[in-house]
Amino acid sequence: MTSAGNESSPAPKRWIVGITGASGAVYAITLCHRLLEVGFHLHLVVTDAGWRVLKEERGWDSSRRADALQTAFGEAASDGRLTYHPLGDIGAGIASGSFRCEGMVVIPCSMGSLSAIANGSSTNLLTRAADVMMKEGRPLLLVPRETPLHAIHLENMLKLARLGIRIIPAMPAFYHAPQTLDDLIAFQVGKIMDNMGISNNLFNRWGEEHD
Repeated sequence: MTSAGNESSPAPKRWIVGITGASGAVYAITLCHRLLEVGFHLHLVVTDAGWRVLKEERGWDSSRRADALQTAFGEAASDGRLTYHPLGDIGAGIASGSFRCEGMVVIPCSMGSLSAIANGSSTNLLTRAADVMMKEGRPLLLVPRETPLHAIHLENMLKLARLGIRIIPAMPAFYHAPQTLDDLIAFQVGKIMDNMGISNNLFNRWGEEHD
C-alpha cells in the first residue's frame, strides 16, 4: 500500500488527435491549441497525406516535422504536453487499450481513413488508435470534410454512427453572424469541444441572447 506522503499526483487528462489528408487542417491546429490552453495533454498522430495538407494549407515544412511542431505549438511540443507519434510506430502507447485517455478525435477525417476505421482495418497507428477507442468503449469523434458524398461514404458514416461514434462534419453555420474566417473556424471547433464534453465559449449560441 502506498503511504499518503508518497501518493503520486493524478495523471493529466489526455486526448488523442489524429490528422488525415482531408482539407481543413486549420480545424485540427485550432482544436489542439484550445485543448492545450485548457490543460489537456495531447497525443498527435498524422498521416502522410495529413502532412501534405499541412504543407499546402498551413505552410508547414513536412520534411522537418519536429521543427514544424515546435513552431506551431512552442513549449508544448517539448515539455510533454504534446507528444507526436510517427504513423508507423504501431508499438506506441496509444496503440494499446491499457493507455489511459479521455478519447480520440480525427480532424479532419478523410474518407479513406473513415472507411478503414469503419471496417476495422488497422493498417497504421492512427487507425489502430481509433480501433482501440472502439473496442475499449471510449469516445471517438470523426470530423469528415468531403463533398459531394457518395453512397459508400454515407454507409460508412452510418455504420460508425450506429456504433456510437460521433460524426461531426466540417459544416460551419451562419446563425451566429460570423464576421471573419476565424469565426467560422471557432464555431466548428466549439461544436467539436461540446461533443468532447469540454466547456467553451468559442461561438455565440442560439438563444443565449434571450437568457
